[in-house]
Amino acid sequence: MNIFKISSQNLYRNKLTTLLNIILVAFGVGILTILFLAASQIGDKLEKNAKDIDLVVGAKGSPLQLIMSSIYHIDFPTGNIPAADAYRLMKNPMVKRAVPLALGDNYNGYRIVGTDSTFTGLYGLSLQSGNFWKKDLEVTIGNTVALTAKLHIGDTFFGAHGLTGNSDIHKQHAYVVKGILKPQGNITDNLILTNIGSVYKMHEAPEEEHEHSATESKEINNKQITSILIQYRSPMSVIVFPRMVNQSTNMQAASPAMESARLFSLIGVGVDTLKWFAVLIMGIAALSIFISLYNAMKERKYDLAVMRCLGASKFKLFLLVLLDGLLVTAIGTCLGLLIGHASLELIGSYQESSQARLSGMLIVPQELYLIATGFFTGVLASVIPALQIYKVDIADTLTKAR
Repeated sequence: MNIFKISSQNLYRNKLTTLLNIILVAFGVGILTILFLAASQIGDKLEKNAKDIDLVVGAKGSPLQLIMSSIYHIDFPTGNIPAADAYRLMKNPMVKRAVPLALGDNYNGYRIVGTDSTFTGLYGLSLQSGNFWKKDLEVTIGNTVALTAKLHIGDTFFGAHGLTGNSDIHKQHAYVVKGILKPQGNITDNLILTNIGSVYKMHEAPEEEHEHSATESKEINNKQITSILIQYRSPMSVIVFPRMVNQSTNMQAASPAMESARLFSLIGVGVDTLKWFAVLIMGIAALSIFISLYNAMKERKYDLAVMRCLGASKFKLFLLVLLDGLLVTAIGTCLGLLIGHASLELIGSYQESSQARLSGMLIVPQELYLIATGFFTGVLASVIPALQIYKVDIADTLTKAR
C-alpha cells in the first residue's frame, strides 16, 4: 500500500481546505523568514561597520544621527566641527587612532568621503587594482561603486552636492579614479574615498556664484570637518574621554555600541510584534489542520475499516493520517521560505540606500528552526486525529455502512 499516494489523493479531494491550510502555514513562515533574514543582515552590518570604532565625535545634536551618518552613512551629519579643535582632540593621550571625516557630496548616491590614510588602517582596506589616493581630486572607490557605476582606473566623474541626488553637480572639478578596493563586506564597498583637501577644493565657490555658495565656501575655508572616528588607547578611556568631550568642548561624543543597542531596541519592538503575529498565524494553521483532519476522520471511517480488512495495520493507517498533516505543513513551509526570500529581495531592490540594502539571496541558520517548527506543527495537528484510528471498530463500522 502506497500511503504517500493515498495521502496525496485525500488532500486533493479536499483541495480548498488543503489550499487554505497551506496558505496559512506559508504566510506565517514567510513573515518569520523575512524577520530572521532582515534581523541577521542588519545585525551583521552594524557589527562589521562599527568594528574597532570606540567613539564618534562630531557636532552636537542627535547621537544616533551622528553614528548613522559617520559609520553607516545612511543619514545626514549633525553639522561640522572646527578642524583645529578636532585635530587637537585627535592628539589626546587617551586616543590610539583617530580618523577625520569630511562629508557632504555624492556620486550617483554613493558618498564621497574626505579622510586620510588612517582610514585604510582602521578598516583594513586592500586594493584590487590601482593605488590609494595621494593628491587632491584623486579617489579610491569601493568594489560595489566600481561595479554598479561602471568606473575603471583613470575614469573621471563629477561629484554632486548633498548626500543623495545629482541636482547640484560640481562641474568645476572632476575626480579621477586611482584605485579600486577589494570587496570588504562592509560599508567601504559603497564609498568613494579621497583626501580632505579635495572636499575643500570642491566647495571653493567663484566670486560670481550665489551668496549661499560664498557662505558655504567661507565655512570650508575656516577649515571644518564633519566628524572623527576614534579608537581608545586603554579601557579607562571609555569612562573619561566621552565625558570630557561632551562637557569641555563644543563637540559631541557618541558611542557606536550604545547607539546601535538603542537602535536595535527601537526596531525590536516592531520585530517582536510581527514575530508573535506570525506565531499566531502558525497556531491558527495548526488548529485549522487539526479540525479538517478530525472532521475527515468521520467521513473516512468506512474507508479505513476496509483497508484494515485488506491487511493494513493500525500503525500504517496512523502514519497515513499523520502524513496528511505533514504534507500540508511541508508544502506550506517550503512555500513560505520561498515567499520570504523573494519578498525581501524585492524589498531590497526598491531601497534607495545601497548602504542599507537587504538581500533575500542569503540563508540564515534560523531557517532550520522554521523547518523544524513546520514539521512539529504538522505532527501536533495530526496526532490526535491519527490516534482515532485505534478506536475504529471494523465490524461495527462496516455493519452501519450497509
